[in-house]
Amino acid sequence: MAMVFKKVTLIGRSGESFDEAVDDAIDRANETLDNVHWIEVDELGVEIASVEDREYQAEVTVAFQLRDGE
Repeated sequence: MAMVFKKVTLIGRSGESFDEAVDDAIDRANETLDNVHWIEVDELGVEIASVEDREYQAEVTVAFQLRDGE
């Protein structure tokens, strides 16, 4: 049977840097999804309106392999 992948979008957050925001998204993907194969960084942004200082954000696309029957 051929491998089939699904993609989802996650947004990682950090008060320190874009790198840490990306790591936040990667860590969350690994904690909650099985068979993660790759992650693409799509967009970077900084939230300044509703936070005390700055919040770095990284929008990533996570691709993971579906198990048979999913």
